[in-house]
Amino acid sequence: MLQGFTHNPALTIAVALAVGVLAQAVARHLRIPGIVLLLGAGVALGPDLLGIIRPGDLGTALGDLTGFAVAVILFDGGLNLNLRRMRSQALPIRLLLSVGVMITSLGGALAVHLVLGWDWTTSLLFGTLVIVTGPTVITPLLRRIRVRRSVETILESEGVLIDAVGAVVAVVALEVALAPRNEAAHLLVGAPVGLIGGLFIGAAGGGLLALMLRSRRVVPEGFGNILTLSVVLALFQFSNALIPESGIAAAIAAGFVVGNLNSSPARELREFKEQLTVMLIGLLFVLLAADVRIAEVWALGGRGLLVAALLMFVVRPLNVAVCTARSSLTLPEKGFLAWVAPRGIVAAAVATLFNERLAQAGNDSGEMRALVFLVIATTVLFQGATAGGVARLLGVTRPTGQGYAIFGAQALGRLLGTVLQASGAKVVMMDADPIACREAEAAGLRVVFGNVLEDRVLMRAVVDSRRAVVAASTSESINMLLTRKILAEFKGPVVYAGVQSNNGGVEPAMILSEGADVLFGDEIDLELWNVRVRHGTAGLEQWRLTVPHHDMPAGMSAFAVPFVQELKNHSEPVHNLLDLGRDAVVHWLITLDRPDEARQMLLNSGWTPLEEHR
Repeated sequence: MLQGFTHNPALTIAVALAVGVLAQAVARHLRIPGIVLLLGAGVALGPDLLGIIRPGDLGTALGDLTGFAVAVILFDGGLNLNLRRMRSQALPIRLLLSVGVMITSLGGALAVHLVLGWDWTTSLLFGTLVIVTGPTVITPLLRRIRVRRSVETILESEGVLIDAVGAVVAVVALEVALAPRNEAAHLLVGAPVGLIGGLFIGAAGGGLLALMLRSRRVVPEGFGNILTLSVVLALFQFSNALIPESGIAAAIAAGFVVGNLNSSPARELREFKEQLTVMLIGLLFVLLAADVRIAEVWALGGRGLLVAALLMFVVRPLNVAVCTARSSLTLPEKGFLAWVAPRGIVAAAVATLFNERLAQAGNDSGEMRALVFLVIATTVLFQGATAGGVARLLGVTRPTGQGYAIFGAQALGRLLGTVLQASGAKVVMMDADPIACREAEAAGLRVVFGNVLEDRVLMRAVVDSRRAVVAASTSESINMLLTRKILAEFKGPVVYAGVQSNNGGVEPAMILSEGADVLFGDEIDLELWNVRVRHGTAGLEQWRLTVPHHDMPAGMSAFAVPFVQELKNHSEPVHNLLDLGRDAVVHWLITLDRPDEARQMLLNSGWTPLEEHR
């Protein structure tokens, strides 16, 4: 009975899924790399300890499951690559993907040959396995540590693209090692062919997918995400069928093409793909960690740790020094790049493939796979724990107080963003409404699409480095929830939250009690003013205050709202703590239905127009 319970493939997958997601949730609360708990959970629940998760029971399905999951994970990585940012750092990225690959593979091979005494063939195979870094470990690390854009772009691009290069090189190296000597030269041609072929197949498939997603006549509402998932998996397997192990390159290329078309479907995809990616990362790390024998890792001992140390402190710095020598990067930026190169899911997946293929050929590769997992665990633990401190020590963290993140891309929020951006401030809009997002982009504003109560959306908007987060949507309840989240979880930005008048829900005192400020100085009819701006029945006028202090008369907010104040070096949304004293210059939003009444109220309150109004 117990044996039937534990030797159950369906149970193995179900438990790995659940444990993978739970481990990442706990890691998020503890603010530690998720892979740490995933590896620990896999080992603890694997055959060597509790015996609940037994990847061996899956048979060949483990390889197929790993392939499908890697395809989705790397498509998501490609989806988030930004072509414009990559062009700014094209030289170091190209060198890391070419010269850097050779330095890492040869350096890793030399390290294990000298330390562990492996033969050159086995050593070179190991060297190809540790080429990759990967978005599964780089992306979470960069979300916790906000480094300069140049450094972030290089690490993100390298992490995604080097998975394709490294996987193809590793598999071709394995084929060469297992083939008869007279066929080895022919097989070496497979590396560039596999990489180029996979990229071409993926780019073509991604372009076709993007065209389909743009047309609602082709793809009905609600079918975009599942169509994308099915096409990505089909592209991955189709590419592998034509050119062995080219599917990884195809998945990355497809994601890159779809993601850089800057379309609403691409933005909507990210929310679905990121959630799916989290689930699949958890599943794979738990399964693959459970498949590694503890005794094999333990047998490596200090020598295995020495190999990992050589990769971190000798091979990686040499790699970065050579590949960035002619770049515009500063010495501290190069130093941080040299410090960060944690290995991820593709290294684990390809190591598992190596283990299966070498075992079929009669070779024992358990020690090699154990060393790869030891390198993964060591690099993630050490670099994940120290990267933040190193970034601060080197001074490569992103500066704070940079502009505004505005929630609410509808007409009122767009107008606020446009005025602030025109004054020279950096502005990013956040919203889950695709139509509002498209209109904000058409107005020249940068947009982050998604639910603002989710961490990934706030991270993409870089709210931790903003001067302020402005909750300017017409939903005061979401404004309130966002206010609480920002103040509880992010250090640095202040929060200005809009309050809907005459609603009986959120009151200005509630916003103040949270430690935030009330947008526009007091509660207003957000919905009414949003409609007025959308229909062009409200406009902005600049006025100067000629009395010591401004007191807004009762009922004035129905005709005019203090919108943005011009300060000495910047503009700022009006809020309750902003000192509107003598000579203050404010953009007032006034109703054009009854402009004379609005202007008379301003004149009676001590304001003088900076320009005569026709």
